[in-house]
Amino acid sequence: MRVFVTGASGWIGSALVPELIGAGHHVVGLARSDTSAAALTKAGADVVRGTLDDVHVLRDAAEASEGVVHLAFKHDVAFAGGFQNAADADRRAVETFGEALAGSGRPFVLASGLLGLAPGRVSTEEDGRSSDALPAHLTGGPRTRMGTAQLTLALADRTIRSSVVRLPPTVHGDGDHGFMAALIGIARDKGVSGYVGDGSQRWPAAHRDDVARLFRLALEGAPAGSVLHATAEQGVPIRTIAEVIGRHLDLPTRSVSADDAAEHFTWLGGFLAIDSPASSGPTRDLLGWRPTQPGLIEDLDKGHYFRTDQR
Repeated sequence: MRVFVTGASGWIGSALVPELIGAGHHVVGLARSDTSAAALTKAGADVVRGTLDDVHVLRDAAEASEGVVHLAFKHDVAFAGGFQNAADADRRAVETFGEALAGSGRPFVLASGLLGLAPGRVSTEEDGRSSDALPAHLTGGPRTRMGTAQLTLALADRTIRSSVVRLPPTVHGDGDHGFMAALIGIARDKGVSGYVGDGSQRWPAAHRDDVARLFRLALEGAPAGSVLHATAEQGVPIRTIAEVIGRHLDLPTRSVSADDAAEHFTWLGGFLAIDSPASSGPTRDLLGWRPTQPGLIEDLDKGHYFRTDQR
């Protein structure tokens, strides 16, 4: 299958590209820089130059492909205060892919998120599937992004084999510069490994290689309108994570009040306060996905997150 992948040189994309090529697929990756283009070429993929704002590039690449995986999101813009702008660009991209693939029966797989989907309880693949089921606390850009996932599911009505892979906040592995790396950096800077409140908030997690395999399985066989949860672990307590970080950095571990979380953790404070476990039973049954890589705590204990070059 000729597969167009956005975000192909990113954290998950750089694992998905060899996963797809190893399964016999021909990968074409979107690259917005010379560095990304070189990485894709080295990995054995063809390159299309452009960004998420180049809708004509996205349309042409999708029309020339037998399947599309959309991983890219403007995270740098989102975390710099422009989440709504990033979410709007993401929606335009999905609308473009919908136009390009309509009536074809070809697969389209979207990366979405799990954090905050059903706070305080274990979320399932049935949560958040319709606009009237959107969590009330979600507003602005995050609400737009979840709406884009629902738009993707609705593309099944246009004869597109669309599916949504919801990612846990922690997709971990050697080289990760996401939430875990940020939490470790804050602990170093503050001289204490912190957690919010009693630290009982649970985050689902999965290793990057297991997530990449799920995207491939979705591309190859997910039925139209499928919601898939990429959760190898249903929920790891934030306090447990903080204790591991404290042990590796030889720092004390302590609670940070909810009122002080924004000051202590900066942009990460609001996220750490969310209890958002998620299951993946139906996903595993549907596609035969069986995570095989180390869990989050075991991965943290390998030590690679604490190398100084991880900062």
